[in-house]
Amino acid sequence: MIGRRFPASILRSWGAGLALIASLAVLGPAAQAAGAAGAPGAPGALTPITIVIFSPPSLGAFLPTVIKQRKIDQANGLDITFAERTPDAYAAEFNTGEFQLGGSASLLTLGLADTRGVKVTYLFNLFDYWGAVVTQRPDVKTLADLRGKELAAAKGTTNYTMFEWLARQQGLDPNSLKVVNTAPPGLIGYALADRADAVQLWEPAYTLLLSKKPGIRTLDLHIDREWRKFAGSTHIPYLGVAAHRGWVAQHRDLVPKLYRTYLEAAAWISAHPGAAAPLIAPKADAAGLKAIAALIADNHRLGMNVEPAGKLKGEIDAVYRAGLSLGYLKSAPSAACDSAPSKTLRVPGD
Repeated sequence: MIGRRFPASILRSWGAGLALIASLAVLGPAAQAAGAAGAPGAPGALTPITIVIFSPPSLGAFLPTVIKQRKIDQANGLDITFAERTPDAYAAEFNTGEFQLGGSASLLTLGLADTRGVKVTYLFNLFDYWGAVVTQRPDVKTLADLRGKELAAAKGTTNYTMFEWLARQQGLDPNSLKVVNTAPPGLIGYALADRADAVQLWEPAYTLLLSKKPGIRTLDLHIDREWRKFAGSTHIPYLGVAAHRGWVAQHRDLVPKLYRTYLEAAAWISAHPGAAAPLIAPKADAAGLKAIAALIADNHRLGMNVEPAGKLKGEIDAVYRAGLSLGYLKSAPSAACDSAPSKTLRVPGD
């Protein structure tokens, strides 16, 4: 929920969402027969599932560590294994079906897979988009000053793709940049060492960087202003949990449990930012932990927003339109790439 803290009304809303999902005990005859977990006739058994995610520091790894350390998955009848991968490996192994569930599902990447014939669906959103460009160079004060300059970025990520869209809205051609491509974990190092004119990165790396180098300057990308003009909203669905539609068809009873697991983790994190920080960033120093706790409490840059895809259809369509305008998407993703209305979390057509 970009630009907002977590007031009591938001927490009550999440509580209502939990009650809604809890009421969806049955999604069909198969769910009635199988029950909540594991093998039929084994009450209380946990159902094992594997979800591929990006390695930390990344938004995709933000909630899983809390889910596992607080055993929220087990409380919901699941035993989740989170398999960490680099972005390139993640895309390859999820798209080929080696992993049927993805917890670092960037919406644009998922839409691209759908247009290429991969039958996948965006089940629910976890984080709205936020990104930044930081610099220590005195001659770089605005986006326009980046023309002809060297920018360190993880060019293969959709966070960078959305930066390209924002840059174009403000008159900067991304092709005018000299992009030094690096993996997301290397971006903090580039910024600390001042090895490029500027660095494009996002949370939680941005907050950890500021805790180490508070004087570094952040260029204003005018995210809320530009997105409101384009989409009429400040919500930019960005990263969530996706699945192959065949998996959903076979495991409808597990989808509400999976959603509830993430929803409960997000609610606990927002209510306990100080306790959540060391779980999320175990290697951070005292300043880093304080910064992560503040990031969670404010939520403007973090953008944690756990909602079924069906409730964000207008915003999701706007993200696809942005991808089409960049040429990132050659055609619009199919309707089945988005989840059905939130009351069922079903995939249309299955």
